[in-house]
Order: sequence, then structure tokens, then C-alpha cells
Amino acid sequence: MNLAALRENYQKGELLESKVHPNPLEQFKIWFKEAQNAELPEPNAMFLSTLGKDMRPSGRIVLLKYVDRGFSFFTNYFSRKGQDMAHHDKASITFFWPELERQIRIEGHVEKVDEKLSTEYFQSRPRASQIGAWVSEQSAKIPNREFLEERYSALEKQYEGQDVPKPAHWGGYELIPDYMEFWQGRPSRLHDRVVYELQDGNWERYRIAP
Repeated sequence: MNLAALRENYQKGELLESKVHPNPLEQFKIWFKEAQNAELPEPNAMFLSTLGKDMRPSGRIVLLKYVDRGFSFFTNYFSRKGQDMAHHDKASITFFWPELERQIRIEGHVEKVDEKLSTEYFQSRPRASQIGAWVSEQSAKIPNREFLEERYSALEKQYEGQDVPKPAHWGGYELIPDYMEFWQGRPSRLHDRVVYELQDGNWERYRIAP
């Protein structure tokens, strides 16, 4: 494999400070809508990075579900990421849309969303996913695939003919940003990078070198 020869010459767009929205959350919505209009596969997929109690970093893909003060996603509180965020509330998320030659980096702190929102979202999920939230002790060691399938069958029978309640160990987190960077690929690796940084309650906007 000649990995050193793999490269793209990005040339699909530009990102100028004079043309972006003064609020980074609104700028995110503009870009997200463009990603949806381009019919990208799962444009809400984002790479969540957390820091464990032992200061060991870890990352995984999660799905964005709401944008309000920040960026919300849902998971098992006892999962590795849930345990990480219980010890360190600082985290980052990254969106990468190669078809548009764009990346968004977001840093900040995480908070649990309120129980009402978690319940509302849980109830909107497909029934199979609701049962799956009960089946999986996320990130725990299990003996084999059959273990999951047997638990699923048992819970399917248990909740037959009734609503599946939200597990107490499952819910949402919201990452409240204090730093957001919008990256647009440009030719010759002279990429556009526009940063928003929260300073004394206001967003400062500036360009950084590629």
C-alpha cells in the first residue's frame, strides 16, 4: 500500500470570514442543511472524543439528535463514554463531510439533558431500538452473540402488548460549545479555517492558518 501517495486536491468551495454567520450554532445549521440537501449518508454522524478517569482518550461515532444550546446525543450512562463524561465533563465532537470537503470541530463541556427530553426521544425510537437499550449493558464484556439474542427474545416477550419504558441508565447528553472551527478544503492545502471562540460570553471570530 502506497499510503504516502493518497491525497486529494480540494477545490469545491471557500470559507470567508465576511460570509459566515456571526453565531457559530447558526453557521452550523447552515452547513448541516447543505449537507442534508446534498443527500450525504448520515450527515449527523459525529466523532465524539472523551477523556477517561485514567486520562486515556477514546473516541467513537455517535449520532447528533438535537441542536439547541449545544449538540445532543443519547447513550447508556454506564457505557465507556458515559463513565468518561462522569469523570471529565470536557469533550469534543467532529463532523467530516468529505463529499463537501468540509470539517467542523467543536469543543466544550457536556451536561446530561433533562429526563423529559430523554424520555420523549426514547419513545420516538423504533420499538426494536427501545428493547435494544434494555438488552445491551453497553461496553460490558459478554460471552457471545447468543447472549444478546437470548436477552432480546426474553425482553421482547416481557414487554409484549405494552409500551417499553425508558431505562433509568439511558439518556441524553448535550455538549455546550466554547470553541468551534469550520474547515473548508482548498487547493494546494491552503485550506480555510474559521474559528469561533467564546470570550466573556461573546463569540470572537478569527481565521487560523491551515
